[in-house]
Amino acid sequence: MAENHPTRSRGLALAVLCAASLMVVLDSSIVAVALPAIQADLGFTPAGLSWVFTAYLVAFGGLLLISGRLGDLVGRRRVFLGGLGLFTAASLVAGLAQDAGVLVVSRFAQGVGGALASAVVLGMIVTIYPEPRARAMAIGVYSFTQAAGASIGLIAGGALTQALDWHWTFYVNLPIGVVALVLAVRVVEADRGTGLRAGLDVLGALLVTAAVMLGVYAISSEVWGALAAAFALLVAFAVRQAKARTPLLPLRLFRIRAVTGANVVMILMVAGMLGFQFVTALYLQQVLGLDALWTGVAFLPVPLVIAVASLGLADKLTARFGPRTVLLSGLGLVIVGLLLLTQVSGSYFTDVLPPLLLMGFGAGVAIPALMGLAMADVAPSDAGVASGLINTTQQVGAAIGTAVLAAVAAAHTSSLTEVDHREALASGFRLAYGVSAGFLIAAVTLGALVLTRRTRPAPAPEAPAPEPEVCVAGQA
Repeated sequence: MAENHPTRSRGLALAVLCAASLMVVLDSSIVAVALPAIQADLGFTPAGLSWVFTAYLVAFGGLLLISGRLGDLVGRRRVFLGGLGLFTAASLVAGLAQDAGVLVVSRFAQGVGGALASAVVLGMIVTIYPEPRARAMAIGVYSFTQAAGASIGLIAGGALTQALDWHWTFYVNLPIGVVALVLAVRVVEADRGTGLRAGLDVLGALLVTAAVMLGVYAISSEVWGALAAAFALLVAFAVRQAKARTPLLPLRLFRIRAVTGANVVMILMVAGMLGFQFVTALYLQQVLGLDALWTGVAFLPVPLVIAVASLGLADKLTARFGPRTVLLSGLGLVIVGLLLLTQVSGSYFTDVLPPLLLMGFGAGVAIPALMGLAMADVAPSDAGVASGLINTTQQVGAAIGTAVLAAVAAAHTSSLTEVDHREALASGFRLAYGVSAGFLIAAVTLGALVLTRRTRPAPAPEAPAPEPEVCVAGQA
């Protein structure tokens, strides 16, 4: 598709796709530090306030898989542009909101747009960059947006809320979204997809969307009855996919060891790493006494180290040692950092910063390797759904990690009634870091057992897909 495309044009397309992806990732965390200001301004109840965060996660996580499949069928560029436009418009409505209900609905709409836009990005990148070395470089750039986005969001959220007001945590998306839309029309290649006549499994789409939405809600809100219902829906979805003539998620993908292994490793890895960010933000504010702005600043070294690792070293290390070795080694560094944090005693520069730097480097090389493994053996006709799948497992891991680590820290803190409250909080957070390390140890163990040193060609689709017609935007 992109072999005849000039290097500069491919680079611009990659920059646009990654900028849009970064904006979507930022929005999952940029609002977090603004929640107290939003509550005071719009009169949210404590229970209602959580929906400013949860509404986005539910829509985003629930629609990633179907969004990726839609990209395969109707064209990934078309889905990307539609999602980016919706996300940008919803950001404007959220920024203008003077009512709690309007803000929650606009956050849900942001999640829908974010899912449509981000689900197809990885599939577009691997199609634009078919050469292994160039693809590894491009995936490194994309992985930076995924790995560093949450930390950058905390920094930006603290700065915007303190310098201006909470409305700007949404307004900041407008110039980025508009510029990305204009440039995407010009530099991102158009594709037709295989066509809706190839079939969209509507029942399967409803089942998996409901399952993931209900599951993310259940984990985020600790409603365990809903989690059981989500599991039942997921089982029904799997049965449907085995019987459907044109399944939403072809089960043949799971016969590829790299796809299955990478997605399970992603759940465990993100559960540990995103849960760790949530716990550390609380530690910095509740134990060290930092305000919202300085909490964001304290995370600044993380995206900087991730940038050096993912943009400057990940592709070279992967080319030299292979993605499996780089993945397992990077995760090993993250585990060491988390274990160091289990001994944290109160000083940011001596106890918190060194593990953050170690973990940032480990994540910066591990995530591009994992993304590459998840897509390496996938047939081009399934690139969209495979991209949506790895993004879905990432969101599921984030929800699991945040819920588990928050519950562990809170329960342990509550049990320490005979000690100073700040020390009880610190002890709870140290235990949470140990649990986070456990998630990563499980990820390394599974990766070592399941992921192979060499990849193999993807199995052919059950039915040949029509050859997509491709045109470059701006050409006849």
